[in-house]
This record gives sequence, C-alpha cells and structure tokens, in this order.
Amino acid sequence: MGALGYMAELAWGYSDWWHPTLAGIASEQGALLPYWLGAWMLQWGGNGLQAQSLARIPFILALAAAMAAHWYGTYYLARSPRAQPVAFAFGGEAKSTDYARSIADGGLLAFIACLGLAPMAHETSPELIQLAFVALFLSGVSALPWRPQRACSAILLSLLGLCISGAPSLAVIFGLGAMAFELSQLFLTVDHTPSLYRGKAGILVLLVSTLACGAIASALDLWRWKLDAPLHLASPWQGYSELLLWFLWPAWPLALWTLWVWRRQLWSLHASRHLALPLLVLITVLIASWCMNSSEHTLLLALPAISSLAAFALPTLKRQVASLIDWFTLLFFTGWGLVLWVHFIAMLTGIPANPATNIARLAPDFEAQFSWLALCVACIATVAWGRLVHWRVGRHRGELWRSLVLPAGGIAWCWTLMMSMGISLFDYTQNYDRWASLVAKQVSAPGCVRGEQLNIGEIAALRWIANLPISAPTLRDDCPWMLIPPGPDESIPAHIDLGQWSAKALVVHPADRNVRVLVLQRR
Repeated sequence: MGALGYMAELAWGYSDWWHPTLAGIASEQGALLPYWLGAWMLQWGGNGLQAQSLARIPFILALAAAMAAHWYGTYYLARSPRAQPVAFAFGGEAKSTDYARSIADGGLLAFIACLGLAPMAHETSPELIQLAFVALFLSGVSALPWRPQRACSAILLSLLGLCISGAPSLAVIFGLGAMAFELSQLFLTVDHTPSLYRGKAGILVLLVSTLACGAIASALDLWRWKLDAPLHLASPWQGYSELLLWFLWPAWPLALWTLWVWRRQLWSLHASRHLALPLLVLITVLIASWCMNSSEHTLLLALPAISSLAAFALPTLKRQVASLIDWFTLLFFTGWGLVLWVHFIAMLTGIPANPATNIARLAPDFEAQFSWLALCVACIATVAWGRLVHWRVGRHRGELWRSLVLPAGGIAWCWTLMMSMGISLFDYTQNYDRWASLVAKQVSAPGCVRGEQLNIGEIAALRWIANLPISAPTLRDDCPWMLIPPGPDESIPAHIDLGQWSAKALVVHPADRNVRVLVLQRR
C-alpha cells in the first residue's frame, strides 16, 4: 500500500520524480524505478487508484523475468567444467547441455517451491524489481565464459537496475565481489586467448558498472543505511534463524547438502564457479538481511542464489532421501489443501461449525460471496495436484528434477486455492479500504488533516482511498484535524495538548486490531 501511495503521488504530480515523497515523507528505500513503473501504469490507466491493478503489471513481469533469468543463470553454472558429471569409461553419460538443462529445471522448481516467495511475489514492492535484477546479475556473471557480449549487457543492466531500484549498496558489493572472482580466474587460468579476452571484458564491465552505480547513487542521493546498532545484532538471532528455516524452505537443506558434497571445491575458486558465484550473492544478502533487523523483504533477494545451489544437490541425492522428500511434501501440502477446502466450505455454508466460528472471529461482519469462476479455478488446481501426485508416484527415474516437482506444485496449488476461493476473505482482512472509509466518515469538511506517527501504508490508504488531504506535521501545524495512533488504554497520547485537541472517534480495522487511529479535532 505504501509503494502504491508513492506511485500515485508521482502519477498525479504531487511529488518530484527524482525524489518521490508521500505526504511530504521521502521513501526510506530510495527506490526510483519501481515507483516510476507503477506511476506510468497509473497514468496510462487513469482514474487514480481505480487503475491500481495496472500498477501490478510491471511487478508480474518482473517475477516472470526473474524466473527466466534464474533458469539461464543456473544453466550456465551447470555448464562449468567442474560442475559436470564424471565421464564414463565407455561413454553413455549425459550430454553437457542436457545435464545443464536438467539442473536449471531443478533450480527453477526450487525457486518456485521456496515458501518465502509466495507472499512476496504478490506485492507491488521494490524488492520484487530488485529480485529480477539479482537473478539477471547471476545470469550475466554465470554466462560470461560462454556468451560474453550478452553477459556483459546483463551485468551492466542488472547492477544499474539494482542501483535505481533501492539497493545501490548491494549492487556495489556484487560488482566488487564478482570482479574479485573474475580477477582470480584471470590469474589462475591456463586457457587460451578467448578465455583471457572474456575475463578481461567481464572485469572491465564490472568495474564500469560498479563505478557508475556509486556515482548515480551519490548524485541522486539513493544511499540508505538501515543497519541496526552492532550491540543489537545478536538479540534477534533466534528469530532470524526461525525466519531462515521457513522462508528458504525447501532450498536450504539441499543447498547445505550441495556445499557438503562439493566441499573440496569450496576453496578452489578457479574450479568452483557454480559454487562461488551463488555464495557471493547468498552470503551478502544474508548479512544484509540480518543487519537490517531480519528483514524478510531483503531475504527475498537470496532465493535465486540458494535455489541454484539447491539444484546441484539433485544428482547426488540417494533414492531414500528423495522418497522422504516426496512423502513429506505429499502429506504436508495435501493436508494443508484439505484444511483450506474445509475452511472455504465453512465460510460459504457455515458447516463445519468450528472453522466457520474461527473465520467469524477473525473477520467480524464478513459476508462470503460465492463465485463460480473461483470454484472452477480451485477445482482445476486440485485436479492438477492429483495428476501431479499420480505422475510422481509412478516410475519416473530419468528426470533429475523429480524430487522438487511436489514441493513446487504443492505451494502453487495451495496458493491458487487461497487466491481463488479465499480471495474475498483475504481482501477483507488485509486491505485498508473499509478502514480508510470509516476514518473518512469521522472527518467532516477536511481542509487539512495532520497525520502523526502513522505508517506509510496507513497514510497512503487515507490519502488515496479515503481522499483525505493528509499532511506531515513538519509541513503544516494548523490543520483542524489530526490522526494519530492511540496511547495506552486507547487514550490520547500524553504529548498531545488536551487544551487544543479533543478526541472524536477511535477507528479500528475490522479484522486487524493493530491498525487503529484516533481522530482528533481542534477545539
């Protein structure tokens, strides 16, 4: 919602395109390109936030681009000489390109199967654009020995794109790290002139791209340091570990197995291109996410790297381990799918009673609406899951990526159920529409409304859904209305002068008690 607010401010001329603001508040991320893309789509669609569905199109395309770039990046990593399978004495081993395609298929399935991707992929947040550029960067540096011209173009585009999408520091670190790796390859190589030429060209492009990122970020004031104090970094370690466990599942166990199996190549940078490049991105993102108070949005950028590492575990998995993954995934996602179906039926019919009661408690006054289209989509997805399970339990031993079919298909099935049968419930509990409308009813003839201590999402909703002229306290102090979160016991905060302000109403989100605001009127 906050990102959509910045896009709307740009689209309708209330903010500078080079310094996006929302009600006078600058973006904490320093992202330009994601807001530009959404603003252009809003201008094309017209009618303000009624065209907000169009603003999602660039982010949908960015997710598709991330998947495509990730596949090619894993493919070229698998083409590395030391990533290839050992040649048989009498031949018969897989062809280099066929093996690389199978590894790339497995990497893409691992990427889709990661639990953290599902909710983040549906947001119009700058991190989704950054994800596409991270995948493109990995694809570029991976393809450098085989497609030098395309690789150099991808590297330049990805680093510059990361810079103006809110991650200039990551762009600089990626550029410097990849440049150090290519330098090591250049000094250690015993190959002929073409390899030397490609290595020098890649180093030059990385150097130019990194310097350009630093110059652009400084010129446009895009540097944003959101690091916590060093003394506080140890405190959230347990919570961060829990975040890693579910967010990166099921890629992280396979990635650890890859590092164990290929451990002899970990310290040989010249021989382990398929390990060094994903590790560069993965370690950088993990450290950045931890230092930024365990930010799951930043952790999203680790998915291309860790799923590439996970793909290289597939050729070494024993049959018993693969069977364990299949049975666990089958039981896990089938169980969750049945739970979702039971809750959807209870939401529409009131039977069974316990799930219906739980839904009524979580979403008061919610009235479910039946949709034939949603039912058809959910039924088709369920049949597809059944066919996928039937295929997997058959004797299909030739597909290298077979162990990741059920995890990727299961998360896709469950998410399709939630986005079809459960979309009205999620809209009711997650969006700001009804809450913003209730706030607007309490503010009569608002010439100016002062918003204090509200988060960006609340400001955007009140400004562009409720059409309230929200102003930051630093801009105007003479507004007749003030919106502020309540203090303890839902009272007026202690720093508010009760001689000037009186409370008119407390407006609480119908389904989220944490979203609430006091409407104050000047005496």
